[in-house]
Order: sequence, then structure tokens, then C-alpha cells
Amino acid sequence: MIGEDFVTRRGPSAPPALCNFPNHRRAATLVAVVESKTKTITFGPAHFINRELSWIEFNHRVLEEALDPQHPLLERVKFFCIVGSNLDEFFEVRVAGLKQQVEGELAERTMDGLTATETLRAIVKRVRRMVEQQYACWREELVPTLAANGIRLLEIAELDEADRTWVEDYYHTQVRPVLTPLAIDPAHPFPQLLNKSLNLIVRLEMARNREVLKHSAVVQIPRNLPRIVKLPRTDGRQDYVYLDRMIGHYLADLFPGTKLLGYWPFRVTRNSELYIDEEETANLLKAVENELHNRRKGDAVRLEIDHQCPPGVREPLLKTLRLTAEDLYLIEGPLNPTRLMALTEGDHSPELRDLPFVAPVAACLGQRPDLFAAIRERDILLHHPYDSFNSVVEFLELAASDPDVLAIKQTLYRTGGDRRIIGALENAVRNGKQVTAVVELRARFDEANNILWARQLEEAGVHVVYGLVGYKIHAKSCLVVRREGHHIRRYMHLATGNYNPTTARQYTDLGILTCRPELGEDVTNFFNLLTGICQYQSLRRLVVAPFELHVRLLGLIEREAANALVGLPARIILKINSLADRQVIEALYRAAAAGVKVDLIVRGICCLRPGLKGLSENITVRSIVDRFLEHSRIYYFENACQPQLFISSADWMPRNFFRRIELAIPVEDGVLRERLISEVLAISLADNCKARFLHADGLYRRVAPVPGGEPSRSQFQFMALAQPEKNPRRKAVDGKAKYPRVRLASSPFASPKRKH
Repeated sequence: MIGEDFVTRRGPSAPPALCNFPNHRRAATLVAVVESKTKTITFGPAHFINRELSWIEFNHRVLEEALDPQHPLLERVKFFCIVGSNLDEFFEVRVAGLKQQVEGELAERTMDGLTATETLRAIVKRVRRMVEQQYACWREELVPTLAANGIRLLEIAELDEADRTWVEDYYHTQVRPVLTPLAIDPAHPFPQLLNKSLNLIVRLEMARNREVLKHSAVVQIPRNLPRIVKLPRTDGRQDYVYLDRMIGHYLADLFPGTKLLGYWPFRVTRNSELYIDEEETANLLKAVENELHNRRKGDAVRLEIDHQCPPGVREPLLKTLRLTAEDLYLIEGPLNPTRLMALTEGDHSPELRDLPFVAPVAACLGQRPDLFAAIRERDILLHHPYDSFNSVVEFLELAASDPDVLAIKQTLYRTGGDRRIIGALENAVRNGKQVTAVVELRARFDEANNILWARQLEEAGVHVVYGLVGYKIHAKSCLVVRREGHHIRRYMHLATGNYNPTTARQYTDLGILTCRPELGEDVTNFFNLLTGICQYQSLRRLVVAPFELHVRLLGLIEREAANALVGLPARIILKINSLADRQVIEALYRAAAAGVKVDLIVRGICCLRPGLKGLSENITVRSIVDRFLEHSRIYYFENACQPQLFISSADWMPRNFFRRIELAIPVEDGVLRERLISEVLAISLADNCKARFLHADGLYRRVAPVPGGEPSRSQFQFMALAQPEKNPRRKAVDGKAKYPRVRLASSPFASPKRKH
């Protein structure tokens, strides 16, 4: 196990590393050495897993959490809703892109050998199975269990007289005034339905001139009304009625003089990608704003409709939307499950939810009143959501009000609309500081929010810029320039996650507060790159995509392979969200074949296939899906007992390497490095409750505790470790946190014997 390896091997007698941090020439030399030793390896489609199918398997792991009775009931409902939300985005972006490739007659194959058409067919087959499981979970498990706990979803026919009276009044006063029935006939073309909006397709019969005619109409369910309407109760019960069922019950009121033959809910998913030619755009903010209006009416990519809708109704719908039967999903349950998240809100019995967790202030900060002094003393590592994100907000607020601070520069990708972050920057301007915000307008599905904040910041006097043409700014960094006596000192926060206090309570992320001069110079140059006009120059410590991160990582992987080939300790551990770049996958294969032990903790997409004989037997891939969304990225390279470790904003995907501005931050403080190695990575690798192993067949299977071993649930362990009074291994002494190494002797992940 990693903790045991470091205890037993590290010391003054450890062999030196082949190199400290490879430059491009050194990386190329190492690649050549390793390739010469592994030249018999050839890579083909069988060595890779399809990117889209791998993502679907991730969403299935989320669905498994909804199916898990060990979760509290309302947490299961949340997972059920998240599955639906994830599928929506998958169709809006990934399926839409594949459809465009098919229409453009692009015949290229992905690294797993499939064309776009073949991938779409495989997606349809797999997603249909998932949707069936998802709604079976709703009907057979969640709804009955909700009812047993006093949370009922009632049909209109199930209501008593008092409830019927209340519903009728609610409908006529709150709902009917905002409804617009839309006929479909030669004088009324099919309406432009908004992306993901819920609608009713209605069939009517009307007599005219002694002739009985059939008509169709659409009624859009108002988005600004609750998807489920809560009935008034005084006895503690929580009863709801679906809004679309309520509207359906009173449809005759909207079509007087007709006979209602039937109505069926349906929903259209559209292409939601933004298409902006930045080279031809004079005003990026205006271009993004204009393109947002087009998103709501992009090409349809999926039709979801009630399973009871007859073919004679749904087939014209498909034709009108220019979709085929493959794009049709018959749903036996509520469409748009994301809106059912309302069930989890409000006053419920405590046992129906996870126990509340309030993140404490990081142990190393304790009650220190002077945050700048604490950072000067040593680097500070924050592990969210287990360490409070308030420390980051307070860092920014302190900088905004401190009279000695001269300037603040910050990247903003997803702020979540939190007033404290934006307010601190505005306050800094009022206090006479130079403030620059690099706002990424194209953060997917947060574009409207970011436009709003960008305009507000500009009005407050913040210098707002939008980064480099052609690249999304995905790096997470904040620079504070402070005068201290006759000198200038730069304080920084560098992180894997966004400046978003809401998601910081739901996502696992890492951040470092530091004032190291060499990092300060790098971060200054990095912001100059984003805001000015200059050619990229390599930085001393930070590694930046798209300029050099890819080649540097290839060099680090090949160095581990070269170390293994000459008998030096070699190991790679990666904790990332996605792995889909062919070059780095092939480099990991070669390293594993050379004898490097490779442990991958990949939450979502993983195109690498572990366990292939003679190629990837030294590689393990696990995915952890639990209460919090695993989002932190850590790169660990053993480097012959002189480990190099980075936290980063970048996953290992082509978009992160070549189409985004990303940062990899070296962890140079030895205490923090030990905490990441012996605590964060070790506990994650030991998870045998919520981890699943990826096998050579592309399927994930749960990890089980070894016979006689104890269950280990990593996120619960991190929550316990965050409480200093409950954690004998993590104590604050004179303001300094100590993180002794973790020994997990029973772990099955010990390094293999090295090849000589």
C-alpha cells in the first residue's frame, strides 16, 4: 500500500531520480528509451473503451446509488434526479454532436473503432436499458417507500372532496391564467417548443358541418410553476399532485365545444452547444448572449413521451421534429425527473436524509486571526467539502478590505451567483485596489449567470476580461498583491474547483493557499498571459495547458517507465474525473508493461482498459460514487522515492490538454505532500464500500472488503478526519497541522515486483 511503501522505502539511502522535472528534450529521450523497450506493443480498438459508453456506465453507477437501500430515502431520490439531469446534458451535447457528425457524413472512427453511427446505435441500446431501470426504481422502490414515510404523489381520482376543491381553486387562480392552448392545423403551425420543456400533446374531436373532425393541440406546462403541487396539510403528511395531471384533468376547460380523446406528456431535448466564431466576433459577451437564445430552439435530438401515447400520435411528432424511432423514449413515470428534487426539500424526518455535515475551519488555521500571517508561516492545504470553503471566501474578503493590498486578480468559471465572491471584488474596487476578473463566459449551462456577473463587475469598476481567443479558461487561481514594509508579497489560492461556495459543499476539491515567491512570479505571468498580448513563456513551477501540460505529463509517465526498467521504484497514482486522451493512455500502457504500478481513481469516463494480459495487468481503475461528487484531481509520480505531486484543474482529455487553459500546481510543502499521499490518496485507494473496479470487459464491479477486513468508506473517513477533536492523527499544534503517514498493511494495492 502507498502509506507502507513510503514508510519503508524513503530515506537517505534511496536511489536518486533519473531527472527532476523533464524538459522537452529530456522527455523525448525518455520516450525513445521506453518505446525501444516496449516496441513490440501495438495498439488497436480492443485496447480502448468508447468514450460515450464509458460515460453511460458512470451514470449507471449513479443510478446504483438510487437503488441502494442503505442510503436514506431522500438521498436515493436525489440520485434518481441526478441520473435524469445527467442524461439531459449527455443528449444536449454528446448525442447532438454525434448526430452532426452523421449528418456531415464524417466517416472517422474513434480509438475504440466505432463510427459516429455505430456509437449512436450503441448509445440507444444502452440508454434504453438504463431508462427502464431508472423508472422501475421510481415506480417499484421509491414511490412506495415515499408513501410509507408520509410523502405521497396522488392522482386526481385519489383526492377527497376537500382536496378536489383546493386543487380546483389552485388551478383556476394560479395555473389557468398562464396556460396557452396551441392548435396544430394549416393555420397554426407546430409551435417552437423550448428545450427540455414539459408539454401535453392533446387529441380532440369536434363536429363541424355535420362532419366529425379530429384535431391535435399542444399545451405547454409553465416552467415557472412547481412541477409537483403540494397539498395543504396540518397533520404532518406531505401529499403532492403532478402539475401536468392537474392540467390534464381540466383540459376540457381549455377546449370548449370539443371532445377530449386523450392527452400525453412529452418533452423534447435539443442541441444545446454554443457555436461562436471567436475570430470573427468583435464582442464575445454579446455573441455568447445571442447564441444563448438559439440554444432553446436548437435541433431536436430526443423525444420523451408517456408510454401510453398511441403510435398515431407520437409518429407525427417524430416526423415534425425530424427524429426517428431511435430517438424516441417511452417513459413509464414522470418526465423531467430533475424537477422532482423538490420532494427532498422542506421539513422531513431526519432519518430520511444524510446526517448533516458542517465543514470545520481547516485544522492548520484554527483560531488564527491573521490569515496572511498563517500563509506566510507555511502553505495551507484545503480539502473541500471536509474543510470549510469559508476560509477561501474570507481570504478574498480580507484582501478586499486590507489597506496594504494593492491588487487582486482572479479567474471565475462557475461562481454559482454567490454574492460574497462578487461582493468582495466589488468592495475591493471601492477600497481603491486594482481588481481584475477573468470571466469564462462559455462555462456550459452557466453562461447566462456569468454574463450577468461580468456586467455587474464591469459596472462596479472591475477590469473584466474573457481570456484567450479559442480557449476556455478552466484554471482556478486567485492572486493577491500586498505591500509589506518596503517589499511586495504575493499571496495565492490555487485550486482544482470553482469559486462557488455552493458546490464547495457538494464536490470534493483541493486548494492551496501559499505565498511562495517562485509561485507568485508564475501566477503573475499567468495572469499577464490571460489579460495582455504576449507569447507564452514556460513558467518555473506551474504547468499550463494547452502549452505544455500534455508533453510534460507524457515525460513524467515515461520517466516512471524508464525507472522501472532499470530497477528503481516506480509508481503512478492519478485521481481525476475523466481519462480519454489516446496518447497518455498508450503511455500508461507502456509504463505498466515496463513494470510501473499504475493506480487510477477515475470518477467518470475512462477509455483505458485495465487487466489486459501482458499490457495493463499492472493497472487498476476504480471509480468512487458517494454522497459528494468526486471532483479533485491529483497526479502522483514516485520518481524513484523522490515523489512529485500535483493538484490540477485538468482532467486527462483532449479538450483539457488542447482547448482549455488549465493549471497543474506542484505541491512543494513536504507536510502537505504527505497529507495528500498518506491521507487523501491512501484512503481513496482503500475504499471498499463505494468504489467499483473497472474490469477488462469494460464493466464496473463493486469492491468488497477482504475476508476479515473492515469496511472502508472514504468520504465518511474524510468527514471524521476533518474533526480535529475526533482525529488522533491530525492535530493542530501551535497552529501547525501534523499528518502522520497512514499504514494500511492489509491493502491489496502493494507495488508489484520490479522488472530488471
